[in-house]
Amino acid sequence: MRIVRISLLFLLVLLLLPYLVTPFYRTGHPISALMAWRSLKGAPVSRQWVDFSAISPYLARSVVGSEDAKFCSHRGIDWGALREVIDDAEDGEVARGGSTITQQVAKNLFLWPGRSMIRKGLELPLALWIDLLLPKQRILEIYLNIAEMGPSGQFGAEAGSRYAFGRSAATLSPREAALLAAILPNPIKRSARSPGPGVRRLSAIYMARASAVQRCWSENRAF
Repeated sequence: MRIVRISLLFLLVLLLLPYLVTPFYRTGHPISALMAWRSLKGAPVSRQWVDFSAISPYLARSVVGSEDAKFCSHRGIDWGALREVIDDAEDGEVARGGSTITQQVAKNLFLWPGRSMIRKGLELPLALWIDLLLPKQRILEIYLNIAEMGPSGQFGAEAGSRYAFGRSAATLSPREAALLAAILPNPIKRSARSPGPGVRRLSAIYMARASAVQRCWSENRAF
């Protein structure tokens, strides 16, 4: 029984730890669980943290347009998109991505990749907690610095931009920003450096969405 109690206590600490750590992420340069895991395995990891103000606004708008169009207005979870994913799954259709940027921050910081009901169950309350404690701009800043943006361990906007275009994330053009957003969430199969027809098509869509994203931010005063 003592072993069971210790195991349950250990599990409880693991579950509570992300909630205790989140307030400290209002500042600093957090790393993702995947970055930590790759480092432990000796795999290459390239990440140079850049503040939100030093990232091209075109990239921020393109990423929001591609990953989470309602980012500025929802409170961590896009319930409408989540409901559509559940309906598709019940109908036997291929599941679409319904995760918000805040959910992806929760997953990247504290959980593991892949799809499972257990992980999703842990991810949803974490996303609500992160949105409650952190400003929108900070959430997006963290995402832009921990998202995988290259095929060989490039994490964050700066590493991804330098790999794809040989230049800083601060100087990305609208087209380059949209190309970088178009490779998410799979920069191993998609390339911004040598974009195929699919990536180019997606980038054109995200460029068109940029102005709508800007209006949304202004109207909701998310930043």
